[in-house]
Amino acid sequence: QVQLVESGGGLVQAGDSLRLSCAASGRTFETYTLAWFRQTPGKERELVAGIRWNGDTMHSSQSLKGRYTISRDNAKNTVNLQLTSLKPEDTAVYYCATRVGLVRTDPSEYPYWGRGTQVTVSS
Repeated sequence: QVQLVESGGGLVQAGDSLRLSCAASGRTFETYTLAWFRQTPGKERELVAGIRWNGDTMHSSQSLKGRYTISRDNAKNTVNLQLTSLKPEDTAVYYCATRVGLVRTDPSEYPYWGRGTQVTVSS
């Protein structure tokens, strides 16, 4: 059993920052890739970024390019997503997901998911 729990979401104004966290438990954390996705109602879930157990990263979102940083703390079994200069179009539910192996862009490649944390950016 793998459990992922996101935290850190909330309501912010445009230009603000948020730090999202995901705590993982239930298996050997260091062997898994961790990734952040986001989804707006009516739209497809999209990969923001992923990070392997060794720290290698894949940055996928062009709309968020330069406005986020993904990091991982294996000792604490957590992955973080620092969001800066937030825009209203960044409003979404942000999900943490994990899989064995490389970072993948397709959500269907990830068997384990957190329940998400809501990020709302007002103008």
